[in-house]
Amino acid sequence: MQNSEAMALSAALLAAAGELTQRIHEGVVARGFEGVRPAHGFAFARLAPGGATVTELAAHLGVTKQAASQLVDDIVRRGYAERRAHPGDARARLVVLTERGWACTRAAEEAAAEVVREWSDLLGEGEVRALRDRLGRIAPYGPLRPAW
Repeated sequence: MQNSEAMALSAALLAAAGELTQRIHEGVVARGFEGVRPAHGFAFARLAPGGATVTELAAHLGVTKQAASQLVDDIVRRGYAERRAHPGDARARLVVLTERGWACTRAAEEAAAEVVREWSDLLGEGEVRALRDRLGRIAPYGPLRPAW
């Protein structure tokens, strides 16, 4: 593959990822979740399975503990998460989604599904499945991070 072709592919993937992030965010806001930013969604993805400490969230997002702590303060203040005693470490606090946080997460899933349906309308379901499978083979496994 020529450098220009590689750059074109890189630009297309980055544009698609940016558009997807923006469309999910717009869908969340349209569903009544005010005051959230795309970065919140990346944090919710880490908190959703069973919560996380601020340190774990910082590692997931690729930010400092101070930045993660500020983000947690914001989502707690907005009612999307709460701090609880950590069941395995008396010194740590676990940040977990509240019902409002889970509802926001479901709204993001619905918005993502709408975008993917549009892709299916444009490309066909088989092509979208193939795209998912191929990207899964090359995409790194690990935390989903915003492009800071």
